[in-house]
Amino acid sequence: MKHQRTAVATAAVALLLPLSACGGDASAGDSSTVTVTVGYQSKTINTVTAGTLLRSLGSFEKELNALHDGHTYKVDWQDYATGAPITAQMTAGKIDIGSMGDFPLLINAARGKQLGKPTRLVSVTGYSLRGGLNTIVTSPGSKLNSLTDLRGKKVSTSIGSAADGTLVRALQRAGLDPDKDVEKLNQQPAVGASALTAGSADALSQFVAWPGLLTFQGKAKALYDGAQLNLPTFHGVTAREDFAKERPAVLEAFLKAQAEATDYLNDHPVTAAEKVAKATSLPAEVVYLYNGAHGISTFDPAIKPQLVSALKDDVSVLKSAKLTGDVDVDAFVDDQYVKKALGADYAKRLSAAPAPAASEVWPKGAEETRSFKSPAELLSYVAQHKSDVRAAYVPDATTGTLWFADKAVWVADGDQLLPFVAPATAQSYVAEHGGARVITYADALGRAS
Repeated sequence: MKHQRTAVATAAVALLLPLSACGGDASAGDSSTVTVTVGYQSKTINTVTAGTLLRSLGSFEKELNALHDGHTYKVDWQDYATGAPITAQMTAGKIDIGSMGDFPLLINAARGKQLGKPTRLVSVTGYSLRGGLNTIVTSPGSKLNSLTDLRGKKVSTSIGSAADGTLVRALQRAGLDPDKDVEKLNQQPAVGASALTAGSADALSQFVAWPGLLTFQGKAKALYDGAQLNLPTFHGVTAREDFAKERPAVLEAFLKAQAEATDYLNDHPVTAAEKVAKATSLPAEVVYLYNGAHGISTFDPAIKPQLVSALKDDVSVLKSAKLTGDVDVDAFVDDQYVKKALGADYAKRLSAAPAPAASEVWPKGAEETRSFKSPAELLSYVAQHKSDVRAAYVPDATTGTLWFADKAVWVADGDQLLPFVAPATAQSYVAEHGGARVITYADALGRAS
């Protein structure tokens, strides 16, 4: 989504691109026509309210048409695999508004300042206060069960991405040196996925939606749930400072449209997942895992203080990797436009809390999911309706991270049936609860029925 960040390559591209005027006044000599260029990442599904879903709904174009300021507006949507080329194009004056993950946002801020083309963080798309948007996975048949098993192994990630940040921090907490104890392969997500499948990588640390996609496809299994770090991770919208100052009404129109797309996603989560799936060719079941009613990600354009604090903490990780120097996060964050766009509604959004985790079943052919009070109740339903279930989701008993019920690690503790994303988390629970033991999914279904 979002994220491969090779510093030298990004800076080189940015410097080589002509520093021409942005997508302001269009060609053909018609000064009344204004082209607004939006860089987005269609498959980075935690940015859909500023990209894929927003585009499919036509909300931005509608808001622009409502300006009635004498201009005709055209939106140029440019789709990228990661945030790095969006940053390069922004600093070259080619993209006005872009969306990307938290670590790439910091690189965006650093590059903008470095090249005299400052950018500003103007809103948030999707976030997880615990960090569940990033996951480390291994191949389905791997014997690796914990982070310490990665010592001496090859781990694919995208250097400078939030997924790399998760890998670095997780390894450090496990007592491993990320630079010495593992061999990091700096690869784009799709390349890393292929490397894992081919066996040239022992594990893959990536951001949404890759871990969920590979797991859903039976090509991977979770090794580490990023939410174990309990550190916020998010995606946001960045705009060129000169564009924001020159056309504040246009930026505010974008942010109003983003809020509309956010409300649509929250009010119609299944339909939104289907729309995103159609536009990206991702399975709707995977999109819903992250973007659903109780999905891993929460969508809200408000720039919450917890996320700004997390951004400041992320700077040290990028500095240690020599991807940036110091970043003035306070100067980078600029919430004036989203506050004006949303008015009195902004304060309410700012204080809103994520929806509590819940077990959900998506029945085949249904336009709504069914929620259950406990994973055991969900299992009981699935056991009785196996042929009618499109997908079943359960929250990790420790972190709350949603996962596919048939891919979770299940623990039986007396009458309780508890799901976990990763085996190490399940084993930790078993070690602390006498009598508890890991069981198969089939056994869990049998017990529930």
